[in-house]
Amino acid sequence: MRARARVPRRPSVPDPTRPSARPASRPGLFRAVWRWHFFASFLVVPVLLLLATTGLIYLFRFELEPLLHADVMTAPAREAGQQPATYAAQQAAVEAAWPDATVTSMVEPSGPDRNTVFSVVLDDGSTRDVHVSTWGGEVLGAVDPDTTLSGYAVRLHGELMSGRLGDAVIELGACWAVVMALTGYYLFVRGRRARRRLARAGRPGARLRSRHGLVGSVVGVGLLLLLVSGLPWTGLWGDRVQALASERGSSLWSTDPGAISDPTSTLDESLPHSHRNDVPWAMGDSEVPTSTPGTGDAVASIDTAVGVAAGEGLRHPMTVALPAEEDGVFSVIGYAFDAPSDERTVHVDRYGGEVVSTYGFDDYPVLARVVSQGIGLHEGRSLGLWSFWGAALMCVLVIVSCVTGPLMWWRRRPRASRSLAAPRGRMPLRTTPLLAAGVVALGVFLPLFGLSLLLVLVLDATALRLGRRADRVGT
Repeated sequence: MRARARVPRRPSVPDPTRPSARPASRPGLFRAVWRWHFFASFLVVPVLLLLATTGLIYLFRFELEPLLHADVMTAPAREAGQQPATYAAQQAAVEAAWPDATVTSMVEPSGPDRNTVFSVVLDDGSTRDVHVSTWGGEVLGAVDPDTTLSGYAVRLHGELMSGRLGDAVIELGACWAVVMALTGYYLFVRGRRARRRLARAGRPGARLRSRHGLVGSVVGVGLLLLLVSGLPWTGLWGDRVQALASERGSSLWSTDPGAISDPTSTLDESLPHSHRNDVPWAMGDSEVPTSTPGTGDAVASIDTAVGVAAGEGLRHPMTVALPAEEDGVFSVIGYAFDAPSDERTVHVDRYGGEVVSTYGFDDYPVLARVVSQGIGLHEGRSLGLWSFWGAALMCVLVIVSCVTGPLMWWRRRPRASRSLAAPRGRMPLRTTPLLAAGVVALGVFLPLFGLSLLLVLVLDATALRLGRRADRVGT
């Protein structure tokens, strides 16, 4: 009888992305890191999807809003021989159209097809952006900045439109996103050989895993930059660091004691963030500039303030915060959208029209200069179009990573089991001092992350213990 020739078996290729039916013999660092990356995604993916989507809307707000509110935001055609109305006349028109509102600021037109925008505060505390024709001086209409597309995006981006609780969720998601980025880089480097073997073996999903890792390797650096530059806005970390900086004579923000800080037009991007809501001088740490009352009525107007500021070298279009009190000043803020280092404010006496004081980027505390530049990069405006399109690309790549990650899990999940198919592995903190020191340092630097980490470690140890017990029962 003729012996049958043996067909050599194709060597099996281990798939590191599939959980073993038995627990690992030792707590491997790779599987532990992968486990943290996996479970962190449950919180991070929804938060990053929201931040990236709203960030894209915010980046393109100057293109989107005029399309959505063309009847109000688009300037009427100039008639032959028509001269532009003075800002004082435009302000008077706004006050006549909104007699029960308080005009707080004015933004010059950003282009020939744009209007002058006055911010007003109503009796109930809400704000409106009133658009006035530059040429005719007519009030064209008003927009509630909180109900525009970009307004909703900003409020979702910052606090999920739910106050301190939403702010805490965003901050917690951002903290764990840092963990996602760091663990992702570890998995990308340590798992590159396994990914190549799986790709050569033609394993299902191998190409998707490779693309996810490649996109993550690119987006990781930008993501870390966006997350770190966004931390100063957070309620817990930002407030605490600002308090510590103030105690040591510094600040995360400009310490310019402006005439007013809020409300101002939320659609204006020439206004430095130091003139937004929570500002150091609101705590009484800085002396607020004041005007010297004259013997008669006020002689300076908003036009005077703009002219004086232009003589001081401020860039157009300018934002003018109107005096809030009888001894208040006109605070004129120069355009600095594309260059945070150009941020500068000139305070003009409301009576005589003299310069009371000036304050600019060079006067910021060192920490505030760093934060200001970081904000410029975060908003895609520091390096011109390179920064803008880089930020837009980063948002798109974050969305891609947030979609491909869950898709990878969906493809490899056990079909006949309700298990999450989470990787097995305990983080070897006790036997790896350097790793333990890094985790502790991250927890101290990010307090909200540190508190959640303690809870996660307890839950993770409990889940692993229950999983091993279930495996013993099943064998």
